[in-house]
Amino acid sequence: MIQDNLLTRVNQGLDEIRPYLATDGGDLTLIKITSDYKVFIRFEGSCKTCDVNQMTLKLGIEESVKKHAPEIISVETVD
Repeated sequence: MIQDNLLTRVNQGLDEIRPYLATDGGDLTLIKITSDYKVFIRFEGSCKTCDVNQMTLKLGIEESVKKHAPEIISVETVD
């Protein structure tokens, strides 16, 4: 079971990046945090079809999440 504190911190990291996604008509949804500290998200809106969404994932989203929750190993996408 993932602690509420971790969920809160991961959401803080995601919320920090959301305004940047929104400027291009996109968003993301947190799907789950696994017991081995992997975060799974789903891109929404224009982010689903954006050519650079994997770069955004690693350089923006994952970096922001790890800043707030350093124990997170990776952030990955689901369809």
